Amino acid sequence: MLKTPWIRTLQARSMHLLKDKAFIDGQWLPAQSNKVFSVTNPATGEVIGTAPDMDQSDTQSAIEAAATAFKTWQDTTAKDRSHFLRKWYDLMVQNHENLAKIVTLEAGKPLVESRGEVTYGNSFIEFFSEEARRIHGEIIPSPTPTKKILVEKHPIGVAGLIAPWNFPHAMITRKAGAALASGCTCVIKPAEDTPFTALALMELAQQAGIPKGVLNVVTSSRENAPQIGNLLCESPLVAGISFTGSTQVGKLLYRQCSSGIKRIGLELGGNAPFIVFDSAKVGNAVKGAMASKFRNCGQTCVSSNRFLVQRQVYDSFVDQLVKEIQGLKMGNGQEAGVQVGPLINHTQFDKVSDLVKDAVSKGAKVLTGGKPATQFGELFYEPTVLTDIKENMRVYTEEVFGPIVNIFRFETEEEGLRIANSTERGLAGYFYSEDVAQIFRVARKLEVGMCGVNEGIISTAEAPFGGIKESGLGREGSHHGIDDFTYIKYICVGNL
Repeated sequence: MLKTPWIRTLQARSMHLLKDKAFIDGQWLPAQSNKVFSVTNPATGEVIGTAPDMDQSDTQSAIEAAATAFKTWQDTTAKDRSHFLRKWYDLMVQNHENLAKIVTLEAGKPLVESRGEVTYGNSFIEFFSEEARRIHGEIIPSPTPTKKILVEKHPIGVAGLIAPWNFPHAMITRKAGAALASGCTCVIKPAEDTPFTALALMELAQQAGIPKGVLNVVTSSRENAPQIGNLLCESPLVAGISFTGSTQVGKLLYRQCSSGIKRIGLELGGNAPFIVFDSAKVGNAVKGAMASKFRNCGQTCVSSNRFLVQRQVYDSFVDQLVKEIQGLKMGNGQEAGVQVGPLINHTQFDKVSDLVKDAVSKGAKVLTGGKPATQFGELFYEPTVLTDIKENMRVYTEEVFGPIVNIFRFETEEEGLRIANSTERGLAGYFYSEDVAQIFRVARKLEVGMCGVNEGIISTAEAPFGGIKESGLGREGSHHGIDDFTYIKYICVGNL
């Protein structure tokens, strides 16, 4: 399955984590068709292994297994569910380095970032292992003395979890942790680019003793993904869907879920503004911009996309930012010191290239970068800074999902907010200011679900993650993350 020296070393140390079978009803299984698809390392182009290319029939088996397991899992105590999650978390911690190496291998991100993702992803299982015992009901004062009004929270049932490639560990644990804590069972569909991380997590879940059928993973190629998603959305055995990915696909899943009035949580695309006001500490803003923009080569949903800089600090911010960007080290994420890895696949690479070409053809100025970095590999693109951005350029309205910084100059607070809010997306936004009154004004008026004030990294298990407008529905993480996987039951006890 695995060939290169680096991979062989990983294999020798963690053979139990590297799986080439899917996980259904507690068993490691091939596709019923015996078809497989190849997974490549985006940094080198090498095939690192194959995974089962499953279809609707395999998915149906997983759904049925999850539905059967739900009959007993929903009746486990909160303490028992907490115990299982804590054991899963402890095993993830013990296998931290090997999990990080698998992430780097298939997602391409620098190893230091993969380590950070594993720590972040593990934190959701730890958090929800604790939150499982805090899913409280209510006793509401009755308007009549002969009745008692009780409110309980119940698990919705089988949850279909559709995860993206950019955080193959954390996006699964963020969803599955909340689902399991609530008493739901899961059918997980990882991205076709990154199935091995999901399968490694299942190996550890099995070691933790989580009962069979509670967690299931269905892997597939890009070609079979639509039919699997459709079945998860339309199956009467599936009670809810949690999806992280593009707004376009999210809208499709939303329509498919409507036939069954199904519970759905959507964490979709962003177009995050990063505003630097005249009162900002420019050095802090530059550090925040680097942290927000270049994680995973800009391939995160909360990456800053549009940099809006007020007139008085524009030159200083741009000069400092360009110098920082020019100092970034690109390369294979397995190598020490690398800060920027490849784009995930050719589709993403072509999109980034086309966005830059479109902007330049319409008058954008390139301050640094602006072309492929083929000396590192086919999917590498130079960290790029573009100025003189106009409304007719695709980068003005589209989410880049790559290492491109688009810089706008603005004059007044009102103008900056107008540009920031002139999008159908509303996931994350960032701004830098030392004016206390301005901080509260802008934080209130910025049309996003998450706002970083003088901070470029905002994600944590304790905080609600999600957007408004076309960036999604519901929240993940925090105690609010339980809401997508529970329903409220009102019980009236009468004749007291």
